[in-house]
Amino acid sequence: MAEAQAPQRGGYTEEVSAERLAEIGLRFEVDGEIATIALDRPSKRNAQTFATWAALADIGGNLPEQVRIVVVKGEGPSFSAGIDLRMFTPEGVPGQGSFSSAAQLDTTAFEQQIRKAQQGFLWFRRPEIVSIAAVQGHAIGAGFQLALACDLRIVADDVKFCMKEPALGLVPDLTGTKPLVELVGLAKAIDICLTARTIGAEEAMRIGLAERVVAADDLARAVQDKIAELLSTNRDAAAATKRLLQGARARTLEEQSVAEGVEQARRLKALFGGA
Repeated sequence: MAEAQAPQRGGYTEEVSAERLAEIGLRFEVDGEIATIALDRPSKRNAQTFATWAALADIGGNLPEQVRIVVVKGEGPSFSAGIDLRMFTPEGVPGQGSFSSAAQLDTTAFEQQIRKAQQGFLWFRRPEIVSIAAVQGHAIGAGFQLALACDLRIVADDVKFCMKEPALGLVPDLTGTKPLVELVGLAKAIDICLTARTIGAEEAMRIGLAERVVAADDLARAVQDKIAELLSTNRDAAAATKRLLQGARARTLEEQSVAEGVEQARRLKALFGGA
């Protein structure tokens, strides 16, 4: 399958309407340089559907230019319990179909549908933003992968990560496998995925899945503290540095040194070129 590409960032449009998002179970708010995406189906433990992923892609494609920080959180006791179980039934989710109906598509159409869903996760890696997952309670399957799509994960001490897909006969296909391997290593990623076991807060912190663990009541404050720290740095320098860090694994030391020089030349010209 060809690698999915993240939607391009544009200006905020009426396509991402609060009413439409509310029907899907999402909330999107912008306050200056900070955008917040809330999974808002607490009675369903913020389970996700095809519409959830399409709406996330729309948000990414219409993110206001001034936004530097994107926070993803879940309302209620869980971040996200993963895929809406109705998608496993023949009836599926009203107006969205089911896995059964998706399986009837030809290979090309099916892969296009998967790539469409992946668009909702890919854009969180853009260098000009820093994405933070504020995770409490269950982060299962698609919920785990949404947390993995973010740059940073600040978690409550009741967090329960689980890559459930293999236990359901599926594979994780919402862009979660690469960051999982990069964070914890291949052997640990195999263990996590192929056993579908639950990872608590202490282990998540120890193996690199979480940047910080706090009491559930302190999660919002911990996220705000991290936002303040991130906004204290120069916007363009932060984006350039994130680009360097993202490309580091794929480059040799010599290639990375060259990339550092290129980025630094751009920064110096931007800061002092008019002197």
